[in-house]
Amino acid sequence: MASVRLFTLFSFVFLISISVAESNVLEPHVAESFNVSLIQRLGNTCSYTVIISTSCSSTRYTRDQISVAFGDGYGNQIYAPRLDDPSTKTFEQCSSDTFEINGPCTYQICYVYLYRSGPDGWIPESVKIYSHGSKAVTFSYNTHVPESVWYGFNYCNSASDSNVLAIGLRRIVLILLGFIVAGTTLLL
Repeated sequence: MASVRLFTLFSFVFLISISVAESNVLEPHVAESFNVSLIQRLGNTCSYTVIISTSCSSTRYTRDQISVAFGDGYGNQIYAPRLDDPSTKTFEQCSSDTFEINGPCTYQICYVYLYRSGPDGWIPESVKIYSHGSKAVTFSYNTHVPESVWYGFNYCNSASDSNVLAIGLRRIVLILLGFIVAGTTLLL
């Protein structure tokens, strides 16, 4: 009986740890292998509207240099260096700034990285990207961007249909396993 209860406890701890591990995929992270020098500059030119909102937790204004890079899962990438401009009050606390950026045409945007360099520690709230023929996508930061690294999200691989299906099936199996173990414990 004690071994069944121990197994039940282990099963629920395992289920929680799997859920926590999967949720960490959705958090912003440092892009270890991202290199803007590999960004394509060929092909058709499309226009993108990028809205970057600054957190109310950020400094009142920033002198930090801010760049953005985003793209799709097929290697189409857009890079916009130095979006900051202290003379126009860009990236002030509790505000949103809109940028029109031209670059290669993409399919659905699935990654975005911000680059921050400077002394102020600017904190973005979110980045929303509107592109031609695709639905707008929003990436929620709400955290400090480390200095001198590309920092953000890459859903290109994790958001594929097969991965979403696999994660969903794994959750269902684990939940069913939990019910079976809990039912067995009640019967004993």
